[in-house]
Amino acid sequence: MNSPSFDCFGVRIDGLDAGDILRRADEAPALSFPLWIVTTNPEILLYARANTQYRDAIHLADLRIVDGFGLQLAGLLRGRRLRRTAGVDLAQRLVDRAAERGDTVAFVGGGPGVASQALERQRERHPALKGYAFEGGRVNNAGEGDTQSEEMRHQVSIAGPDVLFVAFGHPKQEMWIARYLHEFPSVRIVMGVGGTFDYWSGRTPRAPRWMRSHGLEWMYRLFRQPGRIKRILQAVFIFPFFFLIDLFRSSTHLR
Repeated sequence: MNSPSFDCFGVRIDGLDAGDILRRADEAPALSFPLWIVTTNPEILLYARANTQYRDAIHLADLRIVDGFGLQLAGLLRGRRLRRTAGVDLAQRLVDRAAERGDTVAFVGGGPGVASQALERQRERHPALKGYAFEGGRVNNAGEGDTQSEEMRHQVSIAGPDVLFVAFGHPKQEMWIARYLHEFPSVRIVMGVGGTFDYWSGRTPRAPRWMRSHGLEWMYRLFRQPGRIKRILQAVFIFPFFFLIDLFRSSTHLR
């Protein structure tokens, strides 16, 4: 029960806590390549299960952390006691770290004006934070961008950030990172952050801490955003269904 990782739908999941991840981040400047972190949740894994190109892309990442209570429970059923690290919390720790070290951050994606507003809020927390915000244009599920996206990539390259946060949502953000990360030689840490900018900008409130700690954030999201019901059903019901099928098949195979 002490292994920090397990396999889910052919994807290796790393059950590291924030401290372990930050220690890996501290090693990033000494590496010849950036540290890529995927905030893995049930929705991402369901998509990876059905899309081999996406699964191959996230396999290129260095860490695929446990961002979701359901994934932590899945690890327990595999005999692995994994640490859960919410993506928005880890992203905040990385911003705090960048501000302390004098590193430059870049926020890419989100809705119109969201990245800029998120960066403004972060500067209220860290007045000396060095950073840039880029809306990013349109990106498709293969990670390919439009003309505005091409211009944004050029601007990011010129800005030369140390830490890059990409908020296109899955699968777009991971496919975009896999396709274009080589264009940003200054980047030492890159992370897809989904709706994190919405939280940071204040446009979307987070669930109370007690709900997050008990794995009930999905209930709060459903109450606040009924339009997310399809995504929530995938995470709460469809993911466990397919995971249990795979678990049963693997246990039968070992007999």
